[in-house]
This record gives sequence, C-alpha cells and structure tokens, in this order.
Amino acid sequence: MEKPMTSWLRAFAAPGGLLLAALIADPAFAQKPGGVLKVHHQDSAASMSIHEEATYSTVVPMMGVFNNLVMYEQDVAQNSMQSIVPDLATSWSWSEDGTELSFKLRRDVKWHDGRPFTAADVKCTFDLLLGKAKDKLRLNPRKAWYRNLDEVTAKADDEAIFHLHRPQPALVTLLASGYSPIYPCQRAAA
Repeated sequence: MEKPMTSWLRAFAAPGGLLLAALIADPAFAQKPGGVLKVHHQDSAASMSIHEEATYSTVVPMMGVFNNLVMYEQDVAQNSMQSIVPDLATSWSWSEDGTELSFKLRRDVKWHDGRPFTAADVKCTFDLLLGKAKDKLRLNPRKAWYRNLDEVTAKADDEAIFHLHRPQPALVTLLASGYSPIYPCQRAAA
C-alpha cells in the first residue's frame, strides 16, 4: 500500500518541475523579432484591403499590418471615448466650433519601402475614401461613415486636419475602429 504523502508528492512533482523549468529557462526562449506569425482564421478574405472589405475577415489578419491614427486601448474590456489612445497620431484636438479635428503625427514611422509617414498619407487615404482621388476603391462599404467629412488637409508633414461640414464628436470613435487604417500615399521618391 502506497503512503498518502508519496502519492501527493508524485501528483505535484511533474507540474512543479515544469514550473521550475519555466522560471529558470534561458532567455533564448524569449520572443525574437522577425519570422512568421501564424494565426488561425476561419475565413478567406476577398482582399487584404480593409477599406474595401465589409467584414472582420479582412480586419482580423490585417490589423497587425496597418495602423490607425488612433485606436481603442487593447486591454480595456469596453470601448469608449476614454479608451481611445494614439497610434500614428501623438495627440488630437478639436477646434472651438467642433468642425476641425487636428492630429499631430508621429515622426518616427516609416513605410515598408523606407519612406517616412506624413500627413500626405492621411490626406491621400481620406481622398480615396471620399472619392476625391485619381485612384478609386473597388468597393467602399463605409462611405457613409465619412459623409460629414469635407476634406483632410496636411498643415505640415506632422499635422493632418479633418474638416467637417458640422460638428461630429464621435468621428474619433470611427477613426479608432479597426476599419480606419492609413494607407501609404503613392508619391515620388524623395
């Protein structure tokens, strides 16, 4: 007959050993940059263009590729105006009459081709969404989101201004959603 203390010790020896190994593991097991991230996704998106697709089937895999001006804080359970944080923007402010939303932009961001991110990229993205660009989207499922947006201007390389027809305080919540990334502007190399 086995002693009660011996069976208790055996029951906790393996999990305890694994915990001890995890605590003293070599830093070589830590995450490293580069490589391939595989994510299970139950759908096959029609394209990788968040602005041209209507479902999260594109947003889920592509949110890690594109950035918004602002986004919802990822560790807060409920999205709200208070949980909006900067992403490509460093700050934002409203004009006194509520018809201009200004974003100060990060200066330390570069596109995949090494070109700097500027307010021209913000303007080009929203010109595309408003149908004012030379290029056109195949589909524009969120066109109604921007009916109140007259235009976006680049005040400087690091400041973009959204000009609205009338005040719309909730615009920043639309910009924080996963459906409002900024695309690179097609411009000549500097």
